[in-house]
Amino acid sequence: MHLPDWLARRAAARPDRPALIAPGATWSFAELHGRADAVAARLAAHGIRPGDRVAILARNCADYVALIHAAPRCGATLVPLNTRLSPAELAFQAADSAVHLIAYDETHLGPAAQIPSPTLGTLSLDELRGSGVRGRESGGGSQGAGADSRLPTPDSRLPTPNPQIDLNAPHTIIYTSGTTGSPKGAMLSCGNHWWSATASALNLGLREDDRWLAVLPLFHVGGLSILLRGAIYGIPVVLHERFDPVAVNAAIDTQGVTIISVVAATLQRMLDARGETPYPPHFRCALLGGGPAPRPLLERCAALGVPVVQTYGLTESSSQAVTLSPADALRKLGSAGQPLLPVGLRIDVDGREANPGEVGEILLSGPTITSGYIGQPEATAEAIRDGWLHTGDLGHRDAEGYLYVADRRSDLIISGGENIYPAEVEAALLAHPAVAEAGVVGLPDERWGQAPAAAVVLRSPAAEAEILAFLRERLAAYKLPRRIIVRTELPRTASGKLQRRLLREIMSPHSSSADTGDQIGS
Repeated sequence: MHLPDWLARRAAARPDRPALIAPGATWSFAELHGRADAVAARLAAHGIRPGDRVAILARNCADYVALIHAAPRCGATLVPLNTRLSPAELAFQAADSAVHLIAYDETHLGPAAQIPSPTLGTLSLDELRGSGVRGRESGGGSQGAGADSRLPTPDSRLPTPNPQIDLNAPHTIIYTSGTTGSPKGAMLSCGNHWWSATASALNLGLREDDRWLAVLPLFHVGGLSILLRGAIYGIPVVLHERFDPVAVNAAIDTQGVTIISVVAATLQRMLDARGETPYPPHFRCALLGGGPAPRPLLERCAALGVPVVQTYGLTESSSQAVTLSPADALRKLGSAGQPLLPVGLRIDVDGREANPGEVGEILLSGPTITSGYIGQPEATAEAIRDGWLHTGDLGHRDAEGYLYVADRRSDLIISGGENIYPAEVEAALLAHPAVAEAGVVGLPDERWGQAPAAAVVLRSPAAEAEILAFLRERLAAYKLPRRIIVRTELPRTASGKLQRRLLREIMSPHSSSADTGDQIGS
């Protein structure tokens, strides 16, 4: 199935409407369309052909957005690379996805240069824009400035960007965050993104004055999806290079932002920076994802009138899969909501459908779900069975069908035969006024097999006895952390998710990092 290119259609219908408001650039839909066309022509001039893969290693910026829309116009698949990865990790992803070209910004010239050169080498975003020095050629070093070091000027001999979008065509390969192991490249089609955007709009609604603030990195599906929704919906996107709570609050106040996508840690920082100042009436939705949300945070938002709408999704589902409707935000506090219209949801317990309230593995199906992982047929077959994506996440549905996410199956702590969900212990810790952040993992225990251990970031001093007494009022004895350490920060992914695997390594008694925090519990 083909659709008209959504950006081209928006540019034709409302050319002067703002499409992108980014640091150093404000582009209308006509301007963004023109930029995407120019970049597509330069990619084609450099040798990119349908079926090729173009990686990008860059911070959030306007040129990144242009490339997002340009790649499909040459039939290329975009491979966004995580800027926080090591050179070895970047090299793995570039090789695993067999990229033909790597685009980079000036900040990431060094890391890009350390990736083994793909077929067509590397190009800077400056050059794709039409200025700057050429990047590496395949197998060669840096080229000097001169007439022969510039890309050919686009002309009529180059392929004309396709005005149609094939919904079955690959659009992006996005690597899973790797919080529980080696990352895998999830293949997402144009149709996956289209259905994700459509489903989100059917749930959250659309308003003429909507503006979506993008602070998540664009190499993350949560960030990328906002830019695609902006073009599909015909609404402006306000793009920030990185998350800054003061800047985010200012954008909501002064730039008309109506929607923002956040995770619990970033929402907490927004509220801390905001104090008691209410948000303006036009701010209608803080879309909260990234894992189970601590109930104390949700209760704080409810008390302050912050319009939080919880969502559950993952890279493999093209972002949102289950989202609470705004009307249910307070009535179903703590729920991720119901599946978006085209998405199927099951809770699986040993191959059968779980009863209401019974915890099992979350399974998803529908047109937003990835077709699989590039180059990994065994991992694909393990994850997608009989049309259902086995997410590895645990949760339950209530009698009305609303989903409550418990935790990752791999994060479940089994202590003396009892199941302990880290998110539940973290929520209890976060309810303490002195605790700003909390992370809980299971560590080996000679008596119980596993025992919970916690790391916290404090906003004010707190004594061991005080915190443990606080927890005893809220948790069964077997759920109490046997060890609590204080750290200045917790390991997180670029999107703000807690990296339990790294936290487990840090807290292991045999880790060289184990003593970098102050122990306050035993």
